[in-house]
Amino acid sequence: MPATDLDQVVNLCKRRGFVFPSAEIYGGFRSTYDYGPLGALMLRNVKDAWVRAMVQQRDDIVLIDAAILSPPAIWEASGHLQNFTDPLVDCTVCNRRFREDQLDQRDCPRDFKVCEFTSARAFNLMFKTHAGPVEDEGAVAYLRPETAQGMFTNFANVLQATRKKPPFGIAQVGKSFRNEITPGNFVFRTREFEQMELEFFVPPDDGAKWYEFWCAERVRWYTDLGIPTDLLRLRAHDPDELSHYSAGTSDVEFLYPWGWGELEGIANRTDYDLTQHSKHSGQRLEYFDQSTNEHYVPHVIEPAAGATRAMMAFLLAAYDEDEIGGEARTVLRLHPRLAPYKVAVLPLSKKDTLTPVAREVLGLVQQRWMTEYDDTQSIGRRYRRQDEIGTPLAVTVDFESLEDRAVTIRDRDTTEQVRVPIDALVGELSARLDL
Repeated sequence: MPATDLDQVVNLCKRRGFVFPSAEIYGGFRSTYDYGPLGALMLRNVKDAWVRAMVQQRDDIVLIDAAILSPPAIWEASGHLQNFTDPLVDCTVCNRRFREDQLDQRDCPRDFKVCEFTSARAFNLMFKTHAGPVEDEGAVAYLRPETAQGMFTNFANVLQATRKKPPFGIAQVGKSFRNEITPGNFVFRTREFEQMELEFFVPPDDGAKWYEFWCAERVRWYTDLGIPTDLLRLRAHDPDELSHYSAGTSDVEFLYPWGWGELEGIANRTDYDLTQHSKHSGQRLEYFDQSTNEHYVPHVIEPAAGATRAMMAFLLAAYDEDEIGGEARTVLRLHPRLAPYKVAVLPLSKKDTLTPVAREVLGLVQQRWMTEYDDTQSIGRRYRRQDEIGTPLAVTVDFESLEDRAVTIRDRDTTEQVRVPIDALVGELSARLDL
């Protein structure tokens, strides 16, 4: 098990402004969270890192942003109206409700008494609402429970607009909503969350090859961004776990404080989704291969990750405690690409003589990177604070800077310091951050 305690990270997130309980002044709203000044930046960095790897650095994937509200026809075609359910039971002892598939004993999970459970019944996880002024069946709409369907319904549009040909992908990052019965474990399972999904369309005979490719590629993304290999594993689903349309599914799992849990799923969805939407919409969703003069419905490989869940894993993996000069410190060893602030500018004093140079340095640095300026408390305390929020580099402006036009760069992980001329500062920071 990882050494990091969940409570330690939760407390740090609240205290330093990563994640706040939503509606806290009203007593909170169960399993909803607000991302504070640092959390909003880090969550954006996680999403940007995903887009960088999946879209920017490839020439076979494009990005879209589909609507969150959608009509029932989409979810009828996808099978969500009929099958997107959890088995629900009620305990007649404690009068609480649980998912049947998460109960592995007859003891009441809350009160440690012998439980009497009702028969299981299906509970649809989609949030239903109404569009327009009249609440009738003709105005029913749903908040999407996943981002995937917007990519399938836009397949023909993207094909025509971009002139791509299989293998190619459509990527999307955005909010999804599921009326989870048993949300919990901080931001691991919530009713409102963000997904990072790719639908990769391939010739039918190439499905197995691309499935293996994306399984390996997605594990590499996490390790490249700093998660140790011993905290990750790729678990293939057993045959009885597979969806009826899946020719293979694997989960990238992370070793959370409570055990192994899913970070991302990679599925070979065959031609199920495009075939279903074609059947229900009456539109042809296929590709014409001019080289063979054949029409075919592409198969789809789907890597689907949770942005909020990934951010949590990165925080847990980065959390560390050590000693510097006999003094204990907490440090987030975040990859520079994920850190909320890349650089901190710390004037040694708030005196007016030092402020102009410190502000000059700030102006240079914040043109390139997200930067924090902090001139309160002792320099040692400010270093500790930047360590705790994961800032990779701190730039100290001292009174010698007035004479030699140089500043000191301090490294978060090694605490080593080096003196650099202000004129060379941006180049030195660029080399160290290597973004």
